[in-house]
Amino acid sequence: MVEMLLVNLAVDLIMMLALCWVAARIGDVSFIDAVWGFGMVVLAVSSWLQLGDPGTRASLLLVMTAIWGLRLAWHLYTRWRAHGEDPRYARMLGKARAEGRYGSAAFKAVFGPQALLLFITCLPAQLGILASGAPAPIGLLGWAGFALWLTGMVFETVGDMQLTKFRADPSSKGKVLDTGLWRYTRHPNYFGDACAWWGIWLVAAEGGTWVALASVIGPLFLTYTLTKWSGKPLLEKGLVKNRPGYADYVARTSGFVPWPPKKS
Repeated sequence: MVEMLLVNLAVDLIMMLALCWVAARIGDVSFIDAVWGFGMVVLAVSSWLQLGDPGTRASLLLVMTAIWGLRLAWHLYTRWRAHGEDPRYARMLGKARAEGRYGSAAFKAVFGPQALLLFITCLPAQLGILASGAPAPIGLLGWAGFALWLTGMVFETVGDMQLTKFRADPSSKGKVLDTGLWRYTRHPNYFGDACAWWGIWLVAAEGGTWVALASVIGPLFLTYTLTKWSGKPLLEKGLVKNRPGYADYVARTSGFVPWPPKKS
């Protein structure tokens, strides 16, 4: 098991080094957001291929991770292609670009940390698959996890579609999206991400108590990131300042878990 995880870690680092080289060549690291989902698919595939005889549960975990990761990767990749460099990364690496050390700074500040965080967050898929050689049937806990994952996929897919349509409408400029799923939660896509990975963790937990305990850091870290660190707080800080009406939207709408809006 340890050797298999080390193989995955090596794959992760090689992938990030290669992508860092690409980023240095084009002078933009913004595609790293798309790599987040795709990288987890790579680790899940690596885990599945290392099993001599993958069981049903291992294959289900691979499919769940692949559907989640490829959808997110494509969504973020097309957004990057449409809008160009993310201002966050431009500010972060602006000095390094001016001093001619963009590549090394990109690895230290972006690709290196992302490699480690991606590996940790993806532990439910990796350990769940590696502990699920045949025979490995899917029990009640696993099907409950699949149902939670499916709920998450609906929320993040529909939420992203509604947001994309809203942004594409010129009449929406300067306005706040407060219809559809966005009426019930300010971040249906973040809520969906969390549900998807807690669902994957529940399926993986059928591999044994040790799998559940060793991999729970993945969904815990992801949920913390989305709700307390670089997700919701960072995004809303700018929106409250720059978008009229957003403070009122915050006051009446649940910040994460979907809930009927408060009455004015």
